[in-house]
Amino acid sequence: MSLLRRTFLTVLGASALTLAVVPEASAADEFALLRERWRDLSLGTGFDAGAEPYASRLKETGERARAFRASMAPADHALWPDCPFDPPAGITQSYSRLWTMAQAFLQPGTGLTGDTGLLGEVIGGIDHVAAKVYNPSTTRYGNWWEWQIGSPRLLTDLVNALYEYVGEERVQAACAAVDHFVPDSVFADYSGTSTGANRVDLCRSVAVRGAIGRASAKLALARDALSPVFPYVTKGDGLYADGSFIQHTSVAYSGTYGQVMLDGLGRLFTLLAGTSWAVTDPNRQIILDSVERAYAPLIHNGLVMDSVNGRAVSRGYLLADDAHVMRSDHFHGEGLMAAVAVLAGGASPAERARWQGLIKGWIERDPSHPVLGARQFGVADLARLQAVVESPVAAAPEPVGHTLFAAMDRVVHRRPAWTANIAMASERISYYECGNGENPRGWHTGAGMLYWWPGQQGNDQYTDWFWPTVDPYRLPGTTVSTKRLADPSLPYPRRPRCTRHRPRPENHPAPSWAPPPPRPTNRTSQSSRSWRSPRHAAVRRLMAIPLLSTLPSQGRNHAVAMYRRCWQRWALP
Repeated sequence: MSLLRRTFLTVLGASALTLAVVPEASAADEFALLRERWRDLSLGTGFDAGAEPYASRLKETGERARAFRASMAPADHALWPDCPFDPPAGITQSYSRLWTMAQAFLQPGTGLTGDTGLLGEVIGGIDHVAAKVYNPSTTRYGNWWEWQIGSPRLLTDLVNALYEYVGEERVQAACAAVDHFVPDSVFADYSGTSTGANRVDLCRSVAVRGAIGRASAKLALARDALSPVFPYVTKGDGLYADGSFIQHTSVAYSGTYGQVMLDGLGRLFTLLAGTSWAVTDPNRQIILDSVERAYAPLIHNGLVMDSVNGRAVSRGYLLADDAHVMRSDHFHGEGLMAAVAVLAGGASPAERARWQGLIKGWIERDPSHPVLGARQFGVADLARLQAVVESPVAAAPEPVGHTLFAAMDRVVHRRPAWTANIAMASERISYYECGNGENPRGWHTGAGMLYWWPGQQGNDQYTDWFWPTVDPYRLPGTTVSTKRLADPSLPYPRRPRCTRHRPRPENHPAPSWAPPPPRPTNRTSQSSRSWRSPRHAAVRRLMAIPLLSTLPSQGRNHAVAMYRRCWQRWALP
Protein backbone atom coordinates (compact mmCIF):
# COMPACT_ATOMS: atom_id res chain seq x y z
CA MET A 1 0.00 0.00 0.00
CA SER A 2 1.40 3.42 -0.96
CA LEU A 3 2.15 6.12 1.57
CA LEU A 4 -0.48 8.29 -0.08
CA ARG A 5 -3.10 5.57 0.30
CA ARG A 6 -2.19 4.92 3.95
CA THR A 7 -2.37 8.63 4.73
CA PHE A 8 -5.75 8.90 3.05
CA LEU A 9 -7.26 5.94 4.90
CA THR A 10 -6.26 7.22 8.31
CA VAL A 11 -8.77 10.04 8.07
CA LEU A 12 -11.74 7.70 7.82
CA GLY A 13 -14.00 8.01 10.84
CA ALA A 14 -15.49 4.84 12.31
CA SER A 15 -19.03 6.18 11.94
CA ALA A 16 -18.63 7.87 8.56
CA LEU A 17 -21.07 6.82 5.85
CA THR A 18 -18.52 7.30 3.07
CA LEU A 19 -15.10 8.73 2.39
CA ALA A 20 -14.24 11.57 4.70
CA VAL A 21 -12.94 14.88 3.41
CA VAL A 22 -9.15 14.84 3.50
CA PRO A 23 -6.81 17.79 3.94
CA GLU A 24 -5.87 19.72 0.84
CA ALA A 25 -3.12 18.01 -1.10
CA SER A 26 -0.12 19.65 -2.71
CA ALA A 27 -0.34 20.32 -6.43
CA ALA A 28 2.08 17.49 -7.20
CA ASP A 29 -0.09 14.97 -5.36
CA GLU A 30 -3.58 16.09 -6.38
CA PHE A 31 -4.01 13.91 -9.47
CA ALA A 32 -2.75 10.85 -7.60
CA LEU A 33 -5.06 11.69 -4.71
CA LEU A 34 -8.04 11.91 -7.05
CA ARG A 35 -7.23 8.53 -8.57
CA GLU A 36 -6.93 6.97 -5.12
CA ARG A 37 -10.21 8.47 -3.98
CA TRP A 38 -12.08 7.26 -7.04
CA ARG A 39 -10.61 3.80 -6.68
CA ASP A 40 -11.72 3.65 -3.06
CA LEU A 41 -15.20 4.92 -3.95
CA SER A 42 -15.46 2.21 -6.61
CA LEU A 43 -13.82 -0.76 -4.87
CA GLY A 44 -14.44 -0.02 -1.20
CA THR A 45 -12.18 0.23 1.84
CA GLY A 46 -12.18 -0.82 5.46
CA PHE A 47 -14.22 -4.02 5.04
CA ASP A 48 -13.40 -7.54 6.25
CA ALA A 49 -13.27 -9.73 3.14
CA GLY A 50 -13.82 -12.84 5.25
CA ALA A 51 -17.02 -11.59 6.90
CA GLU A 52 -20.55 -11.30 5.57
CA PRO A 53 -22.00 -9.68 3.60
CA TYR A 54 -18.66 -9.15 1.85
CA ALA A 55 -17.39 -12.72 1.58
CA SER A 56 -20.29 -14.02 -0.48
CA ARG A 57 -20.31 -10.94 -2.72
CA LEU A 58 -16.59 -11.22 -3.42
CA LYS A 59 -16.97 -14.93 -4.15
CA GLU A 60 -19.77 -14.15 -6.59
CA THR A 61 -17.59 -11.55 -8.32
CA GLY A 62 -14.87 -14.16 -8.76
CA GLU A 63 -17.31 -16.71 -10.19
CA ARG A 64 -18.71 -14.28 -12.72
CA ALA A 65 -15.20 -13.18 -13.70
CA ARG A 66 -14.24 -16.81 -14.38
CA ALA A 67 -17.29 -17.25 -16.58
CA PHE A 68 -16.53 -14.09 -18.55
CA ARG A 69 -12.89 -15.11 -18.90
CA ALA A 70 -13.86 -18.50 -20.27
CA SER A 71 -16.38 -17.14 -22.78
CA MET A 72 -14.36 -14.22 -24.11
CA ALA A 73 -13.82 -14.68 -27.86
CA PRO A 74 -12.47 -11.51 -29.54
CA ALA A 75 -13.74 -10.93 -33.08
CA ASP A 76 -14.07 -7.98 -35.42
CA HIS A 77 -17.63 -7.30 -34.32
CA ALA A 78 -17.48 -8.27 -30.63
CA LEU A 79 -15.43 -9.20 -27.59
CA TRP A 80 -18.03 -11.75 -26.49
CA PRO A 81 -20.25 -13.52 -29.03
CA ASP A 82 -23.45 -12.50 -27.25
CA CYS A 83 -22.42 -8.80 -27.01
CA PRO A 84 -21.95 -7.50 -30.56
CA PHE A 85 -20.78 -3.90 -30.86
CA ASP A 86 -23.86 -3.09 -32.94
CA PRO A 87 -26.13 -2.07 -31.27
CA PRO A 88 -23.73 -0.05 -29.07
CA ALA A 89 -25.23 -1.50 -25.89
CA GLY A 90 -22.81 -4.35 -26.59
CA ILE A 91 -19.88 -1.96 -26.13
CA THR A 92 -21.15 -0.90 -22.72
CA GLN A 93 -21.83 -4.50 -21.71
CA SER A 94 -18.33 -5.53 -22.80
CA TYR A 95 -16.80 -2.84 -20.60
CA SER A 96 -19.09 -3.96 -17.76
CA ARG A 97 -17.77 -7.52 -17.98
CA LEU A 98 -14.18 -6.27 -18.10
CA TRP A 99 -14.93 -4.21 -14.99
CA THR A 100 -16.16 -7.34 -13.18
CA MET A 101 -12.95 -9.13 -14.16
CA ALA A 102 -10.86 -6.15 -12.98
CA GLN A 103 -12.67 -6.18 -9.62
CA ALA A 104 -11.91 -9.88 -9.25
CA PHE A 105 -8.22 -9.14 -9.84
CA LEU A 106 -8.03 -6.14 -7.50
CA GLN A 107 -10.29 -7.09 -4.60
CA PRO A 108 -9.48 -9.67 -1.90
CA GLY A 109 -11.43 -12.88 -1.44
CA THR A 110 -12.50 -13.40 -5.05
CA GLY A 111 -10.33 -16.45 -5.72
CA LEU A 112 -8.68 -14.51 -8.56
CA THR A 113 -6.98 -11.79 -6.54
CA GLY A 114 -3.66 -10.87 -8.14
CA ASP A 115 -4.09 -13.37 -11.02
CA THR A 116 -1.72 -11.94 -13.65
CA GLY A 117 -3.30 -14.06 -16.37
CA LEU A 118 -6.67 -12.49 -15.65
CA LEU A 119 -5.06 -9.03 -15.65
CA GLY A 120 -3.59 -9.69 -19.08
CA GLU A 121 -6.98 -10.68 -20.46
CA VAL A 122 -8.63 -7.57 -19.02
CA ILE A 123 -6.01 -5.33 -20.62
CA GLY A 124 -6.30 -7.28 -23.86
CA GLY A 125 -10.05 -6.77 -23.78
CA ILE A 126 -9.64 -3.01 -23.29
CA ASP A 127 -7.25 -2.93 -26.25
CA HIS A 128 -9.65 -4.94 -28.44
CA VAL A 129 -12.66 -2.68 -27.83
CA ALA A 130 -10.46 0.38 -28.41
CA ALA A 131 -9.06 -1.00 -31.66
CA LYS A 132 -12.38 -2.14 -33.10
CA VAL A 133 -14.91 0.46 -32.07
CA TYR A 134 -14.42 2.82 -29.12
CA ASN A 135 -11.85 5.20 -30.59
CA PRO A 136 -11.73 8.68 -32.14
CA SER A 137 -12.06 7.35 -35.69
CA THR A 138 -15.54 5.86 -35.06
CA THR A 139 -18.69 7.75 -35.95
CA ARG A 140 -21.36 7.31 -33.33
CA TYR A 141 -24.37 5.14 -34.20
CA GLY A 142 -27.43 3.93 -32.31
CA ASN A 143 -28.32 5.08 -28.80
CA TRP A 144 -26.32 8.17 -27.83
CA TRP A 145 -26.36 7.13 -24.15
CA GLU A 146 -24.08 4.15 -24.72
CA TRP A 147 -21.39 6.35 -26.30
CA GLN A 148 -21.53 9.34 -24.00
CA ILE A 149 -22.47 7.86 -20.62
CA GLY A 150 -22.56 4.05 -20.40
CA SER A 151 -19.24 3.20 -22.06
CA PRO A 152 -17.04 6.15 -20.98
CA ARG A 153 -18.16 5.78 -17.36
CA LEU A 154 -16.99 2.16 -17.28
CA LEU A 155 -13.86 2.77 -19.35
CA THR A 156 -12.63 5.54 -17.07
CA ASP A 157 -13.39 3.40 -14.00
CA LEU A 158 -11.37 0.56 -15.54
CA VAL A 159 -8.36 2.66 -16.46
CA ASN A 160 -8.36 4.42 -13.10
CA ALA A 161 -8.54 1.17 -11.11
CA LEU A 162 -5.78 -0.43 -13.24
CA TYR A 163 -3.77 2.77 -13.61
CA GLU A 164 -0.49 1.29 -12.41
CA TYR A 165 -0.82 -1.66 -14.81
CA VAL A 166 -2.11 -0.29 -18.12
CA GLY A 167 0.72 2.08 -19.04
CA GLU A 168 0.71 5.64 -20.34
CA GLU A 169 -0.17 4.75 -23.94
CA ARG A 170 -3.44 3.09 -22.93
CA VAL A 171 -4.28 5.93 -20.56
CA GLN A 172 -3.93 8.44 -23.37
CA ALA A 173 -5.91 6.24 -25.77
CA ALA A 174 -8.78 6.10 -23.27
CA CYS A 175 -8.62 9.86 -22.76
CA ALA A 176 -8.71 10.45 -26.53
CA ALA A 177 -11.77 8.23 -26.89
CA VAL A 178 -13.63 10.04 -24.10
CA ASP A 179 -12.66 13.42 -25.57
CA HIS A 180 -14.06 12.31 -28.93
CA PHE A 181 -17.40 10.96 -27.71
CA VAL A 182 -17.86 13.43 -24.85
CA PRO A 183 -16.47 16.67 -26.30
CA ASP A 184 -16.43 19.94 -24.38
CA SER A 185 -19.32 21.10 -26.55
CA VAL A 186 -21.79 18.86 -24.66
CA PHE A 187 -21.52 21.38 -21.83
CA ALA A 188 -21.97 24.43 -24.04
CA ASP A 189 -25.56 24.90 -22.91
CA TYR A 190 -27.92 23.23 -20.48
CA SER A 191 -30.36 21.56 -22.85
CA GLY A 192 -31.15 18.41 -24.81
CA THR A 193 -29.44 15.32 -23.40
CA SER A 194 -27.14 17.38 -21.18
CA THR A 195 -29.50 18.16 -18.29
CA GLY A 196 -30.29 16.75 -14.86
CA ALA A 197 -29.01 13.23 -14.24
CA ASN A 198 -27.52 13.01 -17.73
CA ARG A 199 -25.44 16.14 -17.14
CA VAL A 200 -24.09 14.67 -13.89
CA ASP A 201 -23.15 11.42 -15.65
CA LEU A 202 -21.35 13.36 -18.39
CA CYS A 203 -19.45 15.35 -15.75
CA ARG A 204 -18.53 12.14 -13.94
CA SER A 205 -16.78 10.64 -16.97
CA VAL A 206 -14.97 13.90 -17.80
CA ALA A 207 -13.82 14.36 -14.19
CA VAL A 208 -12.32 10.86 -13.97
CA ARG A 209 -10.80 11.35 -17.42
CA GLY A 210 -9.17 14.51 -16.02
CA ALA A 211 -7.77 12.58 -13.08
CA ILE A 212 -6.27 9.73 -15.12
CA GLY A 213 -5.05 12.10 -17.85
CA ARG A 214 -3.72 14.68 -15.39
CA ALA A 215 -5.75 17.39 -17.12
CA SER A 216 -6.63 20.28 -14.83
CA ALA A 217 -8.81 21.91 -17.52
CA LYS A 218 -11.01 18.80 -17.78
CA LEU A 219 -11.52 18.69 -14.02
CA ALA A 220 -12.43 22.37 -13.94
CA LEU A 221 -14.83 21.86 -16.84
CA ALA A 222 -16.56 18.96 -15.10
CA ARG A 223 -16.87 20.92 -11.86
CA ASP A 224 -18.23 24.06 -13.49
CA ALA A 225 -20.65 22.10 -15.67
CA LEU A 226 -22.37 20.82 -12.51
CA SER A 227 -23.57 24.27 -11.46
CA PRO A 228 -26.64 24.39 -13.78
CA VAL A 229 -27.89 21.20 -12.08
CA PHE A 230 -28.12 22.76 -8.61
CA PRO A 231 -30.72 25.58 -8.73
CA TYR A 232 -34.44 24.95 -8.49
CA VAL A 233 -36.19 25.04 -11.84
CA THR A 234 -39.70 26.12 -12.76
CA LYS A 235 -40.01 24.07 -15.96
CA GLY A 236 -38.23 21.22 -17.67
CA ASP A 237 -35.60 18.95 -16.14
CA GLY A 238 -34.36 19.25 -12.58
CA LEU A 239 -35.40 19.75 -8.97
CA TYR A 240 -38.36 21.96 -8.10
CA ALA A 241 -38.87 23.91 -4.90
CA ASP A 242 -41.72 21.59 -3.84
CA GLY A 243 -39.45 18.52 -4.08
CA SER A 244 -40.50 17.36 -7.55
CA PHE A 245 -37.88 15.98 -9.91
CA ILE A 246 -38.42 15.93 -13.68
CA GLN A 247 -36.33 14.33 -16.43
CA HIS A 248 -37.11 14.16 -20.14
CA THR A 249 -38.97 17.48 -19.89
CA SER A 250 -42.25 16.11 -18.53
CA VAL A 251 -41.74 12.81 -16.66
CA ALA A 252 -41.70 12.33 -12.86
CA TYR A 253 -38.41 10.51 -12.35
CA SER A 254 -37.23 10.86 -8.74
CA GLY A 255 -36.71 7.12 -8.24
CA THR A 256 -34.46 6.41 -11.24
CA TYR A 257 -32.93 9.45 -12.92
CA GLY A 258 -33.15 11.28 -9.60
CA GLN A 259 -31.22 8.46 -7.94
CA VAL A 260 -28.56 8.57 -10.65
CA MET A 261 -28.17 12.33 -10.17
CA LEU A 262 -27.93 12.05 -6.38
CA ASP A 263 -25.40 9.21 -6.52
CA GLY A 264 -23.26 10.91 -9.15
CA LEU A 265 -23.17 14.22 -7.29
CA GLY A 266 -22.27 12.47 -4.05
CA ARG A 267 -19.32 10.78 -5.73
CA LEU A 268 -18.12 13.96 -7.42
CA PHE A 269 -18.45 16.05 -4.25
CA THR A 270 -16.33 13.47 -2.42
CA LEU A 271 -13.81 13.11 -5.26
CA LEU A 272 -13.11 16.83 -5.60
CA ALA A 273 -13.38 17.93 -1.95
CA GLY A 274 -10.32 19.74 -0.63
CA THR A 275 -8.60 19.93 -4.01
CA SER A 276 -8.10 22.74 -6.50
CA TRP A 277 -11.34 21.65 -8.16
CA ALA A 278 -13.60 21.45 -5.09
CA VAL A 279 -17.30 22.17 -5.70
CA THR A 280 -17.87 25.45 -3.87
CA ASP A 281 -21.05 26.66 -5.58
CA PRO A 282 -23.38 27.59 -2.66
CA ASN A 283 -26.33 26.14 -4.59
CA ARG A 284 -24.96 22.67 -3.87
CA GLN A 285 -26.90 22.96 -0.59
CA ILE A 286 -30.09 22.53 -2.64
CA ILE A 287 -28.92 19.01 -3.50
CA LEU A 288 -28.22 18.26 0.15
CA ASP A 289 -31.65 19.60 1.14
CA SER A 290 -33.30 17.40 -1.49
CA VAL A 291 -32.61 14.23 0.51
CA GLU A 292 -35.33 15.10 3.01
CA ARG A 293 -37.41 17.42 0.80
CA ALA A 294 -37.54 15.50 -2.50
CA TYR A 295 -36.57 11.88 -1.95
CA ALA A 296 -37.46 10.73 1.57
CA PRO A 297 -41.22 11.42 1.14
CA LEU A 298 -41.27 9.02 -1.82
CA ILE A 299 -39.61 6.12 0.03
CA HIS A 300 -41.92 3.81 1.96
CA ASN A 301 -40.26 1.17 4.14
CA GLY A 302 -37.31 0.88 1.78
CA LEU A 303 -39.11 0.99 -1.57
CA VAL A 304 -39.46 3.91 -3.99
CA MET A 305 -43.01 4.49 -5.18
CA ASP A 306 -43.35 3.37 -8.79
CA SER A 307 -45.18 6.55 -9.72
CA VAL A 308 -41.75 8.24 -9.92
CA ASN A 309 -39.87 5.40 -11.63
CA GLY A 310 -41.02 6.21 -15.16
CA ARG A 311 -40.58 3.55 -17.81
CA ALA A 312 -38.31 1.59 -15.46
CA VAL A 313 -41.40 -0.06 -13.91
CA SER A 314 -41.47 -2.49 -16.87
CA ARG A 315 -37.87 -3.71 -16.66
CA GLY A 316 -37.93 -6.72 -14.36
CA TYR A 317 -34.92 -8.81 -15.38
CA LEU A 318 -32.83 -7.11 -18.07
CA LEU A 319 -31.38 -9.25 -20.83
CA ALA A 320 -28.12 -7.29 -20.66
CA ASP A 321 -27.76 -7.74 -16.88
CA ASP A 322 -25.22 -10.49 -16.32
CA ALA A 323 -25.93 -10.44 -12.56
CA HIS A 324 -29.63 -11.16 -13.22
CA VAL A 325 -30.93 -8.70 -10.62
CA MET A 326 -34.67 -7.97 -10.47
CA ARG A 327 -35.58 -4.32 -11.10
CA SER A 328 -38.44 -3.26 -8.86
CA ASP A 329 -39.59 -0.58 -6.44
CA HIS A 330 -37.37 -2.17 -3.78
CA PHE A 331 -34.40 -2.22 -6.19
CA HIS A 332 -34.75 1.52 -6.78
CA GLY A 333 -35.26 2.17 -3.08
CA GLU A 334 -32.04 0.36 -2.23
CA GLY A 335 -30.25 2.41 -4.88
CA LEU A 336 -31.49 5.64 -3.31
CA MET A 337 -30.33 4.54 0.14
CA ALA A 338 -26.85 3.88 -1.23
CA ALA A 339 -26.86 7.25 -3.01
CA VAL A 340 -27.74 9.06 0.21
CA ALA A 341 -24.93 7.18 1.97
CA VAL A 342 -22.46 8.43 -0.66
CA LEU A 343 -23.76 12.00 -0.56
CA ALA A 344 -23.40 12.07 3.23
CA GLY A 345 -19.64 12.40 2.78
CA GLY A 346 -20.15 16.05 1.84
CA ALA A 347 -22.91 16.82 4.34
CA SER A 348 -22.80 18.53 7.72
CA PRO A 349 -22.65 16.37 10.87
CA ALA A 350 -26.29 17.20 11.65
CA GLU A 351 -27.45 16.27 8.15
CA ARG A 352 -25.38 13.10 8.20
CA ALA A 353 -26.94 12.01 11.50
CA ARG A 354 -30.48 12.61 10.24
CA TRP A 355 -29.78 10.71 7.01
CA GLN A 356 -28.30 7.83 8.97
CA GLY A 357 -31.53 7.65 10.94
CA LEU A 358 -33.61 7.64 7.75
CA ILE A 359 -31.57 4.89 6.10
CA LYS A 360 -31.47 2.83 9.26
CA GLY A 361 -35.25 3.04 9.59
CA TRP A 362 -35.84 2.03 5.96
CA ILE A 363 -33.52 -0.95 6.36
CA GLU A 364 -35.16 -2.13 9.59
CA ARG A 365 -38.69 -1.85 8.18
CA ASP A 366 -37.91 -3.87 5.06
CA PRO A 367 -37.04 -7.35 6.40
CA SER A 368 -38.34 -9.11 3.28
CA HIS A 369 -35.68 -7.40 1.16
CA PRO A 370 -32.50 -7.24 3.29
CA VAL A 371 -30.53 -4.29 1.97
CA LEU A 372 -27.20 -5.72 3.09
CA GLY A 373 -27.95 -8.75 0.95
CA ALA A 374 -29.05 -6.79 -2.13
CA ARG A 375 -27.28 -8.27 -5.14
CA GLN A 376 -27.12 -4.96 -6.99
CA PHE A 377 -24.41 -3.74 -4.61
CA GLY A 378 -20.69 -4.32 -4.68
CA VAL A 379 -18.65 -4.32 -1.50
CA ALA A 380 -18.08 -0.54 -1.64
CA ASP A 381 -21.78 0.28 -1.27
CA LEU A 382 -22.26 -2.58 1.21
CA ALA A 383 -19.49 -1.15 3.40
CA ARG A 384 -21.12 2.28 3.44
CA LEU A 385 -24.54 0.84 4.31
CA GLN A 386 -23.05 -1.46 6.94
CA ALA A 387 -21.56 1.63 8.60
CA VAL A 388 -25.07 3.05 8.86
CA VAL A 389 -26.45 -0.11 10.46
CA GLU A 390 -23.63 -0.10 13.03
CA SER A 391 -23.92 3.63 13.81
CA PRO A 392 -25.33 4.70 17.20
CA VAL A 393 -28.00 6.88 15.58
CA ALA A 394 -31.58 5.76 16.28
CA ALA A 395 -33.70 4.60 13.35
CA ALA A 396 -36.19 7.21 12.19
CA PRO A 397 -39.84 6.03 12.24
CA GLU A 398 -42.11 6.09 9.19
CA PRO A 399 -43.60 9.59 9.16
CA VAL A 400 -47.28 10.57 9.15
CA GLY A 401 -48.37 13.42 6.90
CA HIS A 402 -49.34 14.70 3.47
CA THR A 403 -46.93 15.72 0.70
CA LEU A 404 -48.07 17.37 -2.52
CA PHE A 405 -45.56 17.38 -5.39
CA ALA A 406 -47.55 19.82 -7.51
CA ALA A 407 -44.84 20.33 -10.13
CA MET A 408 -44.87 16.64 -11.07
CA ASP A 409 -48.52 15.88 -10.29
CA ARG A 410 -47.87 13.37 -7.52
CA VAL A 411 -49.40 13.10 -4.05
CA VAL A 412 -48.23 11.06 -1.04
CA HIS A 413 -50.43 10.60 2.04
CA ARG A 414 -49.21 8.68 5.10
CA ARG A 415 -51.19 7.38 8.04
CA PRO A 416 -49.95 5.17 10.89
CA ALA A 417 -51.46 2.03 9.31
CA TRP A 418 -51.16 2.77 5.59
CA THR A 419 -49.65 4.94 2.87
CA ALA A 420 -51.23 6.10 -0.41
CA ASN A 421 -49.73 7.62 -3.54
CA ILE A 422 -51.50 9.08 -6.59
CA ALA A 423 -50.02 9.61 -10.08
CA MET A 424 -51.68 12.23 -12.24
CA ALA A 425 -51.04 14.02 -15.54
CA SER A 426 -51.46 17.54 -16.85
CA GLU A 427 -50.49 19.77 -19.75
CA ARG A 428 -46.93 19.82 -18.38
CA ILE A 429 -46.61 16.26 -17.00
CA SER A 430 -46.90 13.17 -19.20
CA TYR A 431 -49.33 10.34 -18.63
CA TYR A 432 -46.43 7.93 -19.06
CA GLU A 433 -43.17 7.42 -20.91
CA CYS A 434 -42.14 4.58 -23.18
CA GLY A 435 -38.80 4.29 -24.92
CA ASN A 436 -36.10 1.84 -25.93
CA GLY A 437 -38.80 -0.82 -26.06
CA GLU A 438 -39.77 -0.25 -22.42
CA ASN A 439 -43.21 0.38 -20.91
CA PRO A 440 -45.24 0.34 -24.15
CA ARG A 441 -48.53 -0.20 -22.27
CA GLY A 442 -48.20 2.39 -19.53
CA TRP A 443 -50.99 4.41 -21.20
CA HIS A 444 -53.07 5.07 -18.07
CA THR A 445 -50.48 5.01 -15.28
CA GLY A 446 -50.70 8.80 -15.02
CA ALA A 447 -54.51 8.97 -15.21
CA GLY A 448 -55.07 9.01 -11.45
CA MET A 449 -53.53 5.65 -10.57
CA LEU A 450 -53.69 4.92 -6.85
CA TYR A 451 -50.92 3.02 -5.03
CA TRP A 452 -51.58 1.77 -1.50
CA TRP A 453 -49.45 -0.02 1.10
CA PRO A 454 -50.77 -1.45 4.38
CA GLY A 455 -48.18 -0.35 6.89
CA GLN A 456 -44.99 -2.30 7.45
CA GLN A 457 -46.25 -5.69 6.29
CA GLY A 458 -47.31 -6.73 2.79
CA ASN A 459 -45.31 -4.15 0.85
CA ASP A 460 -44.47 -6.39 -2.12
CA GLN A 461 -47.68 -6.09 -4.14
CA TYR A 462 -45.98 -3.95 -6.82
CA THR A 463 -42.76 -5.97 -6.67
CA ASP A 464 -44.21 -9.45 -7.21
CA TRP A 465 -44.76 -9.25 -11.00
CA PHE A 466 -47.49 -6.65 -10.71
CA TRP A 467 -46.69 -4.78 -13.93
CA PRO A 468 -46.60 -7.71 -16.38
CA THR A 469 -49.85 -9.13 -15.02
CA VAL A 470 -52.10 -6.16 -14.19
CA ASP A 471 -54.83 -5.18 -16.65
CA PRO A 472 -53.49 -1.88 -18.11
CA TYR A 473 -57.10 -0.73 -18.67
CA ARG A 474 -58.14 -1.32 -15.07
CA LEU A 475 -55.39 0.23 -12.99
CA PRO A 476 -56.49 1.06 -9.43
CA GLY A 477 -57.82 4.57 -9.10
CA THR A 478 -58.31 5.26 -12.80
CA THR A 479 -61.46 5.99 -14.78
CA VAL A 480 -60.48 5.45 -18.41
CA SER A 481 -61.83 4.15 -21.70
CA THR A 482 -61.63 0.40 -22.28
CA LYS A 483 -60.83 0.96 -25.94
CA ARG A 484 -58.02 -1.43 -26.90
CA LEU A 485 -54.93 0.59 -27.78
CA ALA A 486 -52.13 -0.45 -30.09
CA ASP A 487 -48.60 -0.66 -28.78
CA PRO A 488 -46.81 2.57 -29.70
CA SER A 489 -45.42 2.60 -33.21
CA LEU A 490 -44.24 6.20 -33.15
CA PRO A 491 -40.51 6.93 -32.86
CA TYR A 492 -39.27 6.50 -29.33
CA PRO A 493 -39.42 8.03 -26.82
CA ARG A 494 -43.09 8.88 -26.40
CA ARG A 495 -44.44 11.06 -23.59
CA PRO A 496 -48.11 11.94 -24.16
CA ARG A 497 -49.44 14.70 -21.94
CA CYS A 498 -52.93 15.59 -20.80
CA THR A 499 -55.09 17.50 -23.27
CA ARG A 500 -58.17 19.44 -22.26
CA HIS A 501 -61.54 18.43 -23.67
CA ARG A 502 -61.75 21.13 -26.31
CA PRO A 503 -63.29 20.62 -29.76
CA ARG A 504 -60.72 19.60 -32.36
CA PRO A 505 -60.78 20.48 -36.05
CA GLU A 506 -62.02 17.64 -38.25
CA ASN A 507 -58.62 17.43 -39.92
CA HIS A 508 -56.86 17.12 -36.56
CA PRO A 509 -58.20 13.96 -34.89
CA ALA A 510 -57.42 13.20 -31.29
CA PRO A 511 -54.43 10.87 -30.76
CA SER A 512 -55.15 7.39 -29.46
CA TRP A 513 -53.86 8.29 -26.01
CA ALA A 514 -56.00 11.41 -25.56
CA PRO A 515 -58.79 11.31 -22.96
CA PRO A 516 -62.19 10.46 -24.51
CA PRO A 517 -64.57 13.40 -24.96
CA PRO A 518 -67.41 13.79 -22.46
CA ARG A 519 -70.41 11.57 -23.01
CA PRO A 520 -73.69 13.24 -24.02
CA THR A 521 -75.59 14.29 -20.94
CA ASN A 522 -78.58 16.37 -19.97
CA ARG A 523 -76.37 18.22 -17.53
CA THR A 524 -74.53 20.82 -19.59
CA SER A 525 -72.73 22.75 -16.90
CA GLN A 526 -68.99 23.06 -17.29
CA SER A 527 -68.41 21.66 -13.81
CA SER A 528 -70.25 18.41 -14.57
CA ARG A 529 -68.22 17.89 -17.75
CA SER A 530 -64.90 18.70 -16.08
CA TRP A 531 -65.64 16.16 -13.35
CA ARG A 532 -65.06 13.42 -15.96
CA SER A 533 -61.46 14.44 -16.71
CA PRO A 534 -58.58 12.11 -15.69
CA ARG A 535 -57.46 14.62 -13.06
CA HIS A 536 -60.86 14.70 -11.41
CA ALA A 537 -61.18 10.94 -11.66
CA ALA A 538 -58.15 10.81 -9.40
CA VAL A 539 -59.82 13.14 -6.93
CA ARG A 540 -62.98 11.03 -6.94
CA ARG A 541 -61.01 7.86 -6.27
CA LEU A 542 -59.05 9.48 -3.49
CA MET A 543 -62.22 10.70 -1.84
CA ALA A 544 -63.70 7.21 -2.15
CA ILE A 545 -61.16 5.76 0.25
CA PRO A 546 -61.43 6.48 3.96
CA LEU A 547 -59.06 9.43 3.80
CA LEU A 548 -60.69 12.71 4.73
CA SER A 549 -62.30 11.24 7.81
CA THR A 550 -58.94 10.04 9.10
CA LEU A 551 -57.12 13.32 8.61
CA PRO A 552 -56.62 15.78 11.44
CA SER A 553 -58.48 19.05 10.86
CA GLN A 554 -55.42 20.84 9.50
CA GLY A 555 -54.60 18.01 7.07
CA ARG A 556 -58.26 17.71 6.04
CA ASN A 557 -58.40 21.41 5.22
CA HIS A 558 -55.17 21.08 3.22
CA ALA A 559 -56.58 18.18 1.20
CA VAL A 560 -59.88 19.95 0.50
CA ALA A 561 -57.99 23.05 -0.64
CA MET A 562 -55.92 20.86 -2.96
CA TYR A 563 -59.08 19.38 -4.50
CA ARG A 564 -60.53 22.85 -5.02
CA ARG A 565 -57.33 24.03 -6.73
CA CYS A 566 -57.44 20.98 -8.99
CA TRP A 567 -61.08 21.70 -9.84
CA GLN A 568 -60.41 25.36 -10.60
CA ARG A 569 -57.27 24.74 -12.64
CA TRP A 570 -58.52 21.84 -14.72
CA ALA A 571 -62.16 22.86 -15.10
CA LEU A 572 -63.31 23.02 -18.70
CA PRO A 573 -63.19 26.39 -20.46
